[in-house]
Amino acid sequence: MVGRYLKAQLWVLLCGGLVGPIFLVVYFAIGESSLVRWMFWTGLLITAADVLIALALANYGAKSAAKSQFLEQQGVLALAQVIGIAETGTMINDQPLVKLDLRIEGPGLTPFESQDRVIASVTRMPLITGRKLVALVDPATRDYQIDWQRSALVGGLVPAQFTVDEDRRTYDLSGQAGPLLEILRILKANNVPMNGTVDIRSNPVVRQQVTNVVRRAAAQQAPAAPVPAPTVQAPEPSTAQRLQELETLRATGAITDAEYTAKRQQIISEL
Repeated sequence: MVGRYLKAQLWVLLCGGLVGPIFLVVYFAIGESSLVRWMFWTGLLITAADVLIALALANYGAKSAAKSQFLEQQGVLALAQVIGIAETGTMINDQPLVKLDLRIEGPGLTPFESQDRVIASVTRMPLITGRKLVALVDPATRDYQIDWQRSALVGGLVPAQFTVDEDRRTYDLSGQAGPLLEILRILKANNVPMNGTVDIRSNPVVRQQVTNVVRRAAAQQAPAAPVPAPTVQAPEPSTAQRLQELETLRATGAITDAEYTAKRQQIISEL
């Protein structure tokens, strides 16, 4: 907590809070003159405000860290679909603050809708417009927190490639939200950290679970084999057509009268 407070205090001082201590130093340096007594009171007020702001920031950071840790341990990984985006007209560090309408659903959760305000930074904007985010949800209270790192993977902003040694193949599941979210749940349930390249070869149970998901997703992604077109057989000519063709052959001299008579008798006998 002390380290968090010192960091917050340094940040406050760098953002303009040095004015108060400077006034106090100047006041005591030139002597406690009545002409600059205003520096003492102004510096004292500003310095006190610096301390209170730093304490508030440190307390907020501690609560936020505790919440993140609790949700990482006890929370459920859920899919938060962005069903609405609205501007708030507020800018934070030259980045817009937007309001998101979310529909959150996950295993063991009754789907629910919520609103959240997030900073739409350059890296987050593609995820927001992609409308698929990952959230850690407390199943008891429905309290949640958007996980931007996992969202980048599920949203396709980060490539997702899986190498299966048994197949001697590398499968690319980039942008496939369903399988990737299922794999993330497996990793979270087994306390496998998400830090770039994940190596699970030393954990055969987790490796087999992930491999099953990867193979199933790859099989669903593979194009179906083309269905051969049915062979259409021309219908056999009717008896009348065969007799007419026979008459034409005799009239043109292509066959003799004897051949004509024999063929005619054969056609009639097949009736």
